[in-house]
Amino acid sequence: MSVTVKIPTQLRSLTSEAAEVPARGATVADLIGDLEESYPGIAERLLAGPGELRRFVNLYLDGEDVRFLSGLGTEVPAGATVAIIPAVAGG
Repeated sequence: MSVTVKIPTQLRSLTSEAAEVPARGATVADLIGDLEESYPGIAERLLAGPGELRRFVNLYLDGEDVRFLSGLGTEVPAGATVAIIPAVAGG
């Protein structure tokens, strides 16, 4: 099942500046694995360790934060949109 992944500006150097890329996978973890195959280095920017998103990286599946769903095990329906949103901090 193919989905659209929205890539933030900070990661576009890995996707040849593409703002959106297609990916496949039954779960969010599978999508990240597919992204890593196509865009080496992206997984290390998203994951803190096996099965764990980095603290300041948010992934939204059709507008819902995957942390409040089933995390990386969240099932991804065909045609969904996944947005990678880096947390913003500052003062």
